[in-house]
Amino acid sequence: MSPVGGEQDIPSQIDLCLRARITLLILHTAEEERAMRMLQDVCSRFSPKRPFLAWDIAEGFSGAGYGAGRGSPARDPLVALEEIEKTDEAAVIVLKDFHEFWGNPGVKRRLRNLAQKLRFTRRTMVVVTPSLKVPDEIRDDAVVLHVPPPSARELEQELDRLLRGSGVGDSLTPLGREKLIQAALGMSLNQACRSFAKAIVRHGRLDDRDIDAVVSEKKDILSQSEALEFYSATEAAENVGGLAVLKEWLRLRERAFSREAREYGLPSPKGIALIGIPGTGKSLTAKMIAGMWRLPLLRLDVGALFGSYVGESEERTRRALALAETISPCILWIDEMEKAFSFGNGDSGTSQRVFASILTWMQDKTSPCFVVATANDISALPPELLRKGRFDEVFFLDLPSVAERREIFSVHLRRRGLLPDDFDLDHLARASDGYVGAEIEQTVIDAMYHAFNQEMRRVCTGDILAALGAQVPLSISQKEIIGGLRQWLTEGRALSASPPSSPAGVLGGSICLEPVLSPGER
Repeated sequence: MSPVGGEQDIPSQIDLCLRARITLLILHTAEEERAMRMLQDVCSRFSPKRPFLAWDIAEGFSGAGYGAGRGSPARDPLVALEEIEKTDEAAVIVLKDFHEFWGNPGVKRRLRNLAQKLRFTRRTMVVVTPSLKVPDEIRDDAVVLHVPPPSARELEQELDRLLRGSGVGDSLTPLGREKLIQAALGMSLNQACRSFAKAIVRHGRLDDRDIDAVVSEKKDILSQSEALEFYSATEAAENVGGLAVLKEWLRLRERAFSREAREYGLPSPKGIALIGIPGTGKSLTAKMIAGMWRLPLLRLDVGALFGSYVGESEERTRRALALAETISPCILWIDEMEKAFSFGNGDSGTSQRVFASILTWMQDKTSPCFVVATANDISALPPELLRKGRFDEVFFLDLPSVAERREIFSVHLRRRGLLPDDFDLDHLARASDGYVGAEIEQTVIDAMYHAFNQEMRRVCTGDILAALGAQVPLSISQKEIIGGLRQWLTEGRALSASPPSSPAGVLGGSICLEPVLSPGER
């Protein structure tokens, strides 16, 4: 089996295989109708036109020259292969549903014999299948083409075809039309067509309001995939406290995926790794980047890549990465990658192969797909993962400084409808030395519960101070682990996501915490 890749589009690859007189071609796609349209278009380019025929188990052959007048509809796969062998006519014969017969030894043997016998003729058998499980017996005789989801050009052509057929106009602005097509990227052609049709019915015509509806529909479709989860870009930079260095780095690259950046000669950024202490906002930062850059956010669930069949995990990985490239420009978020890439000893090397596939893709990808990988346990990361070329930068998210803690308190108070000016933020920032953002958020919530159960009175600074005093932060409960993580930063292995001013309590790479006093002790 020879998988064909490369820069060419699928119709060009099909054309190349037909001209090279390949006898057995396997198109791997769930979009049978789209594949048929591609094949018909390629056949029409030949001079004279090459006949295009199709076979399926329900109807037998359709098209002139096969099965007609022979007294048999040729619904049996073995009979169908006999019909193909009998004729001398040059043709492209599409075999639908043929993957259903991979378990039949007679069909496999007959198909293999025929693939070898038809060499140097002008007959090509094409199997269109959603499954990549090709029997070992015929792998060497077949060329496999992986059909990616439709491109922006295909989606635009389908949109125009739908508008002409329905007689409905559109009032899309040029930018709105571009965004509508981009919103549909990653869908199959039928899925996109249904989304466009529903949008037309909803408003009686297409306009810029329909972009969000298509995005929402794509989110529902992607949720059915094995390993990709779609997130709406809702987090703004002001909703993330601190991390000024990282935010500035991101702002400088906000227009990195624009046409102006390409014309200027700038390459698309590859991605960043966010390493650091649990609860410092690594996952929130991934969502923030999507919001800042107004790009779709896809979370890669690496655990869902693994299947029980031989080759299934590698195929799921290839399909997920291909889908991410199709939707690009986008953000691909790999959360807690140290767990995702932990290798098991009993999986016959599957995890290593999946990991190698992702690494190779990260190194070689040319599509504007920005990878955001987060990790808590640095020791579990393979050294080859963090080297230059796969990530543009490795950022370390440390314990927040006094100024950052003050900002984090403001963010979480505003998020819950409270006015930061009603609280002594300076006092709270000093009292929360050694607390990470997630712990600060929890103290605000605990304080609100306390006030709510006292006749729903207003929350005050004392409530939050009491919640701080009742909580033991990670920097104390896991002092050795946190110290080891911060030592990694002092060795210069990453760039701090915060300004160079030393956070309160940090002395020589060790943690020196101010005592957190209860309100009665202050």
